[in-house]
Amino acid sequence: MATESLVGKSALVTGGAKRIGRGIAVALAQAGADVAISYRNSPAEAAETVRQVEVLGRHALAVECDVRSEASVRAAVAGVAARFGRLDLLVNNAAVFASAPLDSLTTAAWDEVFETNARGPFLVAREALPHLRAAAGRIVNLGSLGGLHPWARHAHYSSSKAALHMLTKTMAKAFAPEVSVNCVAPGAIEIDDGTARGADQAARFAAKTPMRRNGAVEDVAAAVLFFATGPSFITGQILVVDGGLGLV
Repeated sequence: MATESLVGKSALVTGGAKRIGRGIAVALAQAGADVAISYRNSPAEAAETVRQVEVLGRHALAVECDVRSEASVRAAVAGVAARFGRLDLLVNNAAVFASAPLDSLTTAAWDEVFETNARGPFLVAREALPHLRAAAGRIVNLGSLGGLHPWARHAHYSSSKAALHMLTKTMAKAFAPEVSVNCVAPGAIEIDDGTARGADQAARFAAKTPMRRNGAVEDVAAAVLFFATGPSFITGQILVVDGGLGLV
């Protein structure tokens, strides 16, 4: 299968300061793209991501952005387009993860998750669309295995990711033929939080995953690269990156 180089192209990764977002930003730079990232509360981490991108010889930009705010999103997208002169790829990665018993879940907690995980990607995509259309660009949303399977203690999170999965499909129809839109849905991805509890939980997930390990940030980044560089004829798809965990 032929793939496209990202040399001469630019990308925006929301929530790209750390963890999976940083991994995606660096992978895109390795593929040749100039990369902008957005951050909300992590300026030091954002600066480190910029440094890692620039070490690879690519241009980088970090913009403060609250994806819940129309004004903030509008300013961030305009800043990226002005800096790079174009926008070829949007990766909607910014998200929050939360847990709570469903029978005691508050409306405030529900809204807080939805306004970041579902409304945020809608706002950023809407503002980026004119630039993406001009470049025949692409959108990759970061969904979740939790958007395909009911996680009882994460009802608001699972529901928000299910909404994002459907938003991916509707965007794919609405933005065609100029822009392709797809979604990467990770399962259990190992990110060391430095706690024994986190290590124990990771071990439990790995034990029941058919591939006998948790995913790595690099697995998610590779899936994003597939949609970023593969055939633009592929659109409206949800690619699960879970080592078979969803089959259990």
